[in-house]
Amino acid sequence: MSASRLLSDIGATNVRFALLARDGRVHANESFRSLDYETLTEAIDAYLARLPQGERPTEAAFAVAAPVIDDEITMLNSPWTFSIDAVKRTYGWSALHAVNDFVANALAVPRLQDAEVVQVGEGTPARDEAIVVLGPGTGLGVAGLIRCGGKWTPIAGEGGHATLAPMDSREAAIIDILRRQYAHVSAERVLSGPGLANLYDALCELAGKPAAPLTPERISDLYPGCDPQCREAVMMFFAMLGTFAGSVALTFGARGGVYIMGGIVPKILGTFTQSSFRERFEFRGRYRGYLTEIPTFVVTRPNPAFLGLSTLFRD
Repeated sequence: MSASRLLSDIGATNVRFALLARDGRVHANESFRSLDYETLTEAIDAYLARLPQGERPTEAAFAVAAPVIDDEITMLNSPWTFSIDAVKRTYGWSALHAVNDFVANALAVPRLQDAEVVQVGEGTPARDEAIVVLGPGTGLGVAGLIRCGGKWTPIAGEGGHATLAPMDSREAAIIDILRRQYAHVSAERVLSGPGLANLYDALCELAGKPAAPLTPERISDLYPGCDPQCREAVMMFFAMLGTFAGSVALTFGARGGVYIMGGIVPKILGTFTQSSFRERFEFRGRYRGYLTEIPTFVVTRPNPAFLGLSTLFRD
């Protein structure tokens, strides 16, 4: 039997698996739609069934799109719940590490190669200073990373559920519309895949026209002559993301840089780099100079959470 570790990035839309060999090699990557399985263990079984005979993991590490506080994990944008200990015992693993998905993403940052990131705007990372990782996908993940005792230590949080603040009257009008549907308009209600659809629907309402039933992928496909509300939704999305990222950078004192991951920005990187993201990131009155020196990066490496999860094992 080949001794390896199971890595899993458990999101609301997809659950991704890979094996970590003892030599550090990540292989056997597979992705499954979460909605195709009633439970996490069904998805794990489907992945294990595809492995070669004798290739079975002895330990595991999970990145979960949910708070990891106690043994029982409840997904926020998915019906799945599971017990860390019960899953460990089901498969006879000697260890099962579970962390928030953006904790895993944060742990990946110090190990990224230059070719796996694209810088947007100016700024230079300050050595050993705090780092922020955030990313819109099905939800909005946020985590920090600080240098402590000679090693990088992640800070888990749920910053995506902080109240979203408007920067002008048009954004305020959008938030007023969303407040009728959601009592609390968090950053995630706008800065996520479903949030992009919320933006588009609200902009159509302001324009006095019915919203087409468009997916986030269709909304972000800005071809010549596309729906003008699609274009405005995407540009507003990036602007508001810049404001939010600047606020998180100030909160953490993230002079080591802000790294953007998730399933949206890397896919439409060209549009993102031409947006007002960086301008809005720096637009902070007396602290403009402080934020101007903080670099912002888009991470283009596929599945960075696997890289972060691999740091959780000790040989």
